[in-house]
Amino acid sequence: MATFILPKYRYSFLHTLGTQVPLNPTRIDLPCKISYAILDTTEMLCDFHTHTSISDGALSPLELVRRALVNGYHAIAITDHVGVGYLERLINEITADCTLARNHWNIIAIPGVELTHLPATAIADAAQKAKELGAKLVVVHGQTVAEPVEPGTNLAAVKSPHVDILAHPGMLTLEEAKLAADNGIYLEITARKQHSVTNKHVAEMARRTGAKLIVDSDAHDELDLLTNELAYSIAVNASLTKDEIAEALKTNPQKLLRKLLAR
Repeated sequence: MATFILPKYRYSFLHTLGTQVPLNPTRIDLPCKISYAILDTTEMLCDFHTHTSISDGALSPLELVRRALVNGYHAIAITDHVGVGYLERLINEITADCTLARNHWNIIAIPGVELTHLPATAIADAAQKAKELGAKLVVVHGQTVAEPVEPGTNLAAVKSPHVDILAHPGMLTLEEAKLAADNGIYLEITARKQHSVTNKHVAEMARRTGAKLIVDSDAHDELDLLTNELAYSIAVNASLTKDEIAEALKTNPQKLLRKLLAR
């Protein structure tokens, strides 16, 4: 069990996730595997796509989580680039640091992976393997227009029951967006400059098919981390409506967190 002291926070987020919190508590005991931060849903800041020095980021996992906490984050997923050769080692390392962070700080640190530049036909098996090895979140590096990602990657990702987010999917097709909607896979609106040029297109494909959107940083250092203001501006620049912004920044992150923390 992990004990958190609750000096000044509100508890609506825990209730939203189905966790029972007593009226006006001063402390709460939670299982370590779900060491939730004490969150205020009106200002909830989540990021499900970040990178550390384990792949091509600048900071160690723990330093990135710490800087995210100081930056106002309530939840962060560490999703370093990976193929299949070192999948188990990467998941073990990220899981150890995320567990340590959750046990000592009021932040939900989630161990994940970003399957990057795999052959499209290998994505389904790699995503399943990642989940079996302990990854709570699987992101697939989508067909951004900024990189030579293999054609078919988006389609393979949205067909997989083990994929959670299709990152920066570039010129996403209606077929791909519809499959994402049908399979409960989130489409990313990205803050990453070189990938964000197709955000409006991704938003329109989601709008036409009912696919769920989520705003992520794709952070590689502390300067890339989101703030509430930056996340809002990214959503606005993607031409999301007021209701779509509320879904992408609040409703959908809550739903995804509930799903991840139930695993």
